Amino acid sequence: MHGPDSRLPTQFSRLFYHVSTDEVYGALGETGFFTEETKYDPHSPYSASKASSDHFVRAYYDTYGLPVVISNCSNNYGPNHFPEKLIPLFINNIIHKKPLPVYGDGLYTRDWLYVKDHAAAIDLVFHKGKTGDTYNIGGFNEWKNIDLVKLMCKLMDEKLGNASGASEQLITYIKDRPGHDRRYAIDATKINKELGWKPSVTFEEGLSVTIDWYLQNTEWLKHVTSGEYQEYFRNQYSGYQF
Repeated sequence: MHGPDSRLPTQFSRLFYHVSTDEVYGALGETGFFTEETKYDPHSPYSASKASSDHFVRAYYDTYGLPVVISNCSNNYGPNHFPEKLIPLFINNIIHKKPLPVYGDGLYTRDWLYVKDHAAAIDLVFHKGKTGDTYNIGGFNEWKNIDLVKLMCKLMDEKLGNASGASEQLITYIKDRPGHDRRYAIDATKINKELGWKPSVTFEEGLSVTIDWYLQNTEWLKHVTSGEYQEYFRNQYSGYQF
């Protein structure tokens, strides 16, 4: 992502924007938040690869003066989200009355942010953020996985005209995945105070809009979950038919 910027050194005419994730920080206990000063502590090969990309970007800034900004964001959700992820996967499974596979005890906690709010934050950081700085983007919106799933079940039952509690019967607990961090939570104070950004919708509002989008785009959902994509689901959730 790049564009002209009058703040840049004369030898550069472009700004490099690196969009990263909260997973680079590792896991939190029951309290506390990730800030821009939190030490990196990735626990899985995936999160380690994300952390290394952050370090590469900062190294180019430090060594060559390449103008950069980095943002680390919490979990996104919203329309067009590929259904390998929790929210669209479970929407699709509820539609088709298939199992809702919940890892472990279901108490893993994530901070969720509506995708359009993330896009607005990126635009703001790109145009007004300080070169060389990092900005954490989050919704101050923590949900345990099982509580999120039960809320989705409730909303889906209402929208589909199901009997109350019908979709909760689909919840199935499965073996936990390796390197699964217990809790993530972003402190977005910096971007709020310095750039004036904050989420525009509550989680309940955003989730309702998201569900409506998938219900109105079932042909798109059918297309992206067919064929080769089925193999991903079979490998990821062994023992369950999707």
